[in-house]
Amino acid sequence: MRRQRSRKIDDEDRVVQDEEKSRDRTMNRAVKLLAAKPRSVGELRARLLEKLWTNESIVDDVIEKLKEYKYLNDEQFALDTALSKLRQKPQGRRRLQRAMSQKKLEQEVVEDAIDAAFEKLPEDELIDAAIEKRLRVKGAPQSREDTKKFFDHMMRLGFDYSLIRKKIDILSKQK
Repeated sequence: MRRQRSRKIDDEDRVVQDEEKSRDRTMNRAVKLLAAKPRSVGELRARLLEKLWTNESIVDDVIEKLKEYKYLNDEQFALDTALSKLRQKPQGRRRLQRAMSQKKLEQEVVEDAIDAAFEKLPEDELIDAAIEKRLRVKGAPQSREDTKKFFDHMMRLGFDYSLIRKKIDILSKQK
């Protein structure tokens, strides 16, 4: 069960009594958060600023230090995330873009990562894998209604209309 995130903390609510201690606590929290799972700079910044005992200046310092240590790299994070999502579940460009847009990354970084991911795992091969799985689970579409459900499933996976159309045409000719 996910915990509820508290309201946004205003700068006047923050209490940093000992800056060095706060910097150490913020660094420790950052390392623990990154150990739990990889994060973008934006995600990490948001999580660090949830605490009252730190402030923007300290968080910025910690993030810069983590970048120096090569613990934070949005470009690598975006590429790794895109590839991971494609390997976990074959999906199209639209669905991957939607998932990546939630990672608090710059749009250009997301687009570059998605392009690189689809170079390594072409969309044509991914849709073939998705079709194969759907056929294994549900069988070949027998009626017009089944074909529509099949098509809708592929659309929900984020594949392009024309690519789905092409694959369904090939599939129907094989019958």
